[in-house]
Amino acid sequence: MRTSAPAKEGRTAKATTAPAAAVWTALALVYVVWGSTYLGIRVVVETMPPFLSAGARFITAGLLLVAAVAWRYGPAALKATRAQVASAVLVGLLLILGGNGLVVLAETSVPSGLAALLVAAVPMWVVVLRAGTGDRPPRRTLGGVLVGLAGLAVLTSPGIGGAVRLSGVLLVVAGSVLWSLGSFSSSKLPLPGNPFTGSAYQMLAGGTGGVVVGLVRGEHRGLDPAAYSTASWLALGYLVVFGSLVGFTAYVWLLQAAPLSLVSTYAYVNPVVAVALGGLILDEALTWPIVVGGAVVVAAVGVIVSTERKK
Repeated sequence: MRTSAPAKEGRTAKATTAPAAAVWTALALVYVVWGSTYLGIRVVVETMPPFLSAGARFITAGLLLVAAVAWRYGPAALKATRAQVASAVLVGLLLILGGNGLVVLAETSVPSGLAALLVAAVPMWVVVLRAGTGDRPPRRTLGGVLVGLAGLAVLTSPGIGGAVRLSGVLLVVAGSVLWSLGSFSSSKLPLPGNPFTGSAYQMLAGGTGGVVVGLVRGEHRGLDPAAYSTASWLALGYLVVFGSLVGFTAYVWLLQAAPLSLVSTYAYVNPVVAVALGGLILDEALTWPIVVGGAVVVAAVGVIVSTERKK
């Protein structure tokens, strides 16, 4: 059974040897595809239950990825130790059930662009987690976190003022914290050697967790798939193929092949894509708290990531 130390060494080696073209291609996919998933989620939850639809999305994507790994690398590539499977399950629950699930639930009442801007704070929470485990971030990084928190305060004002549900805003913030914890933990835990295998197990674990939570919430009562709109079905299909299979797999690979500080740059690109699509397609309003608070958060994240990359 592999221990956590060798696992970390293996991922470090990958990070230093991964081709730059592959890293930037994966980053571009995460930048654009994940920026569009906020729009997709908003369309899905217009007629579909949040946790059941999110769970179905990731279970479907996970099974497809298992089949793809077995076909491309052989069934042996799906093998993993008990510790590796347990780690993948934990990370999957944090990222997908906690991080993504709470955002999906929140988007039943929160505009997609605002949700994306709140999630942009992920690198800030990663810095807080690092500091809590004994790391000493540079003063400029800590300054960026403080500025980002001020931006988050402005972004939450629509909830406090009643323009959107405050509970929805708080759900997105909680989801971003759990996503940060999952991302941070993935660099510390022993995961399957094949990153696509790890991604599949994470999606299956998170998706199963989503279905369980949906059933506990009673989302299955009065379930009528015929009542779901065509737009919701198409958006769900998009999320399965692009949001999960393409985007999430690229993200998981990046976590093992590139520095976390570089991977985190998606957090200040996704909101721009999400806000633009939300405004163009869903006609979501750009209020001054969203514009000002979003700009402050994105700028703060830019300072944090640039400082960490120099470090």
